[in-house]
Amino acid sequence: MAQENQYDVIIIGSGAGGGTLAYRLAPSGKRVLILERGGYLNREKENWDSKEIFVEGRYNNAENWLDGKGKEFQPGQHYFVGGNTKFYGAVLLRMRREDFGKLQHHGGVSPAWPLTYDDFEPYYTEAEQLYQVHGERGIDPTEPWASGPLPYPSISNEPRIQELADDLRRIGNMPFPLPVGIMLNEAQRHLSPCIRCNTCDGFPCMVNAKADAHVVCVEPALAHDNVTLFTDAKVTSLETSADGRSVSGVVVEREGQQETYSADVVVVSCGAVNSAALLLRSASDRHPKGLANSSDMVGRHYMAHNNSALMALSRRPNPTVFQKTIGINDYYFGSDDWQYPLGHIQMLGKTNSDMLRDSAPRLVPGRALEEVAGRSLDFWLTSEDLPLPENRVTVNSSGQIVLRYKENNAQGHKRLVKKLRSMLKDIGCENRLLDFSLYMGKKIPLAGVAHQNGTLRFGSDPKSSVLDLDCKAHDLDNLYVVDSSFFVSSSAVNPTLTIVANSLRVGDRILERMR
Repeated sequence: MAQENQYDVIIIGSGAGGGTLAYRLAPSGKRVLILERGGYLNREKENWDSKEIFVEGRYNNAENWLDGKGKEFQPGQHYFVGGNTKFYGAVLLRMRREDFGKLQHHGGVSPAWPLTYDDFEPYYTEAEQLYQVHGERGIDPTEPWASGPLPYPSISNEPRIQELADDLRRIGNMPFPLPVGIMLNEAQRHLSPCIRCNTCDGFPCMVNAKADAHVVCVEPALAHDNVTLFTDAKVTSLETSADGRSVSGVVVEREGQQETYSADVVVVSCGAVNSAALLLRSASDRHPKGLANSSDMVGRHYMAHNNSALMALSRRPNPTVFQKTIGINDYYFGSDDWQYPLGHIQMLGKTNSDMLRDSAPRLVPGRALEEVAGRSLDFWLTSEDLPLPENRVTVNSSGQIVLRYKENNAQGHKRLVKKLRSMLKDIGCENRLLDFSLYMGKKIPLAGVAHQNGTLRFGSDPKSSVLDLDCKAHDLDNLYVVDSSFFVSSSAVNPTLTIVANSLRVGDRILERMR
């Protein structure tokens, strides 16, 4: 193989996992190649156009997948430099300390992780610094211990949201400042990269002021001469050595040609669904069930949370611009009338009429939608789903992804919705709570894959896990995974900060290996 196709490390994917790993490895001087399936997302006025994004699907670039019944759907998956972080809400929560242990839920048991919160804590702290997290310790009642404060002060509440927070405290709840990764300087707004607009949650940032993997990790990594990025480079399979013990080739479709690259270390970070699919598509005589799949665990235990996007219609107008500033964890581990965990509540970005239009009845006039949007308080509710082996990713004979998922552990989530309804009614701000969709105007629950995780779980036993404790494949000597695939359980908080923290941790292991 030509020398120019040989690297020290190849990273497949440039999102929260792959982008962060590139950042970690860049100062080492080792030759690092990042392979990104998509290209750079254009900076254009449509970045902040809710109709273009949520109705027209301007940036939908994922292929169609199949559900368990063979029906096609388009997932909320984005292929760009920075991965799904280009569109994420930038909420960066640590998993609770208890989430790393065994937890009894109404629907079953959430298993313990092979490492503890304390093992991840220093990397959580570093991840918060890297992704410029705003927030305040000591208010969230479920907050785990931390070795230092958050690097930036919490984002201020606009008047209507401050009223909401005060009202919630009045009835005994403990709303806390959401930890959000944006480049906001509220003390000196004229110097602030972030302009505090209403197009953060679910939108790409036109001014690059959201702490996404592209901005905070990939671009700084590329400032090092030893780091190379190939865009529009789709990895189709991984080849192995004659003994099957190492990845010898990364097969790529690029510029209409098939190319093969090799590296001492190969790292997969395509997202939990695509990473599992890549390993399954890489089946060979040495690995007939797919790469790293001697355990038959590749693709199994898919999780994506029990999620609801809910809109309360307030009696008072809500002219808030940047709404995503408070969270509620009072019922994360249970409530007075329910012994099992319920989950997490956070504010969403502010709804506007364009977001509602596709889901509303056709005859509803635009001014009515504007009135609804002008009074909306918008919430995202997350509860834990469980790692069931039958919830899994496979590929069919043509290589198309098949995602089988059966809802589970739903009772806690239903109770969380009822808790929110009751809270809002108690403070006199709610007269209706409505479901609505954030996924490109489509009501397809399975398409909501933003919190995907769990398909390549890590552990100490090769019979029940795909990866070891360093996130290296048990079956191969040079294959690592640094996206959310490694999760053993999903917890009930956004997964991104845990992905970032783990990528920093695994990066240190790879650096030790290459010394």
